[in-house]
Amino acid sequence: MASHRISALLLGLTAALAAHAAVGAGASPSVQRILRFDAVTQTAWGERYEHGEGVARDYGKAVQLYCAAARQGNPRAQYRLGWMYANGRGVTRDDGLAAAWFQLAAKQGDEHAGRMLAHVAKPAKPVKARCVGPRVPLPRPLMAARLDLKSPQRKTVVDTVQRLADRYGLDPHLVFAVIQAESAFDPRAVSPKGAMGVMQLMPDTAERFGVRDPFDVEDNLKGGMAYLRWLLGQFDGSVVHAVAAYNAGEQAVSRYGGVPPYEETQTYVQRVTSYYPHPNHPVGEGARVARRTAAARQGDS
Repeated sequence: MASHRISALLLGLTAALAAHAAVGAGASPSVQRILRFDAVTQTAWGERYEHGEGVARDYGKAVQLYCAAARQGNPRAQYRLGWMYANGRGVTRDDGLAAAWFQLAAKQGDEHAGRMLAHVAKPAKPVKARCVGPRVPLPRPLMAARLDLKSPQRKTVVDTVQRLADRYGLDPHLVFAVIQAESAFDPRAVSPKGAMGVMQLMPDTAERFGVRDPFDVEDNLKGGMAYLRWLLGQFDGSVVHAVAAYNAGEQAVSRYGGVPPYEETQTYVQRVTSYYPHPNHPVGEGARVARRTAAARQGDS
């Protein structure tokens, strides 16, 4: 046990030094910047976010960084992912995923991973090692009083969002909040600026995400959800920044370093976040699925 503690201490010191050297003392770089560094640095920052060491604890960012490092073959990142899934640490507990990550780390000689394999249940069929981010806790019943499911039109929208949400890695409640602010669930809505359909897609956004008929509920939702998921990836899971960009464009949010000083956008962000009170949304595989789906749909046109 003493050797285990010493080993863990050395690993932690190495991780801290790597993070310090890469970005400088006291720095808190964006996840997108960290992803440009090597796997050791990514793992170091992943551990900081997992444990809340010098930064706010954020399991979504921890998983994202571990995953990037693990794909490069970093055994420490593979072990940490296994540990999170084995213990349900900020993610849904999944012994199959835990075993898959522990096996990859153990093959590279990580003895802790080898020992952990004896303590997780083996699935009947092998599970592929993959990254599944934290589940966003359901917010207060923000839409319950607003969703009149007696309306066939609204029920169609709600049912379609719930069916597509996992594909895009989105909390359906966030999508409902955006829809309520955008169109009040009206698939035929058209704004004075020309935004169309239930998620109010501008013509260039509809074209960008391969939407053929913006007034078709499913087609519109696929484009709008792909765009929303892409924005969450661009802004490290910040709901406020992603929602502001959905309204004003990602360039405006980047230019001002946050919500632009536009009255319309500020009011819009307040409306959406009053329906959806969570500041962050996990970023992981869903962003890549959104990009691949949008690209595939554009290719079909």
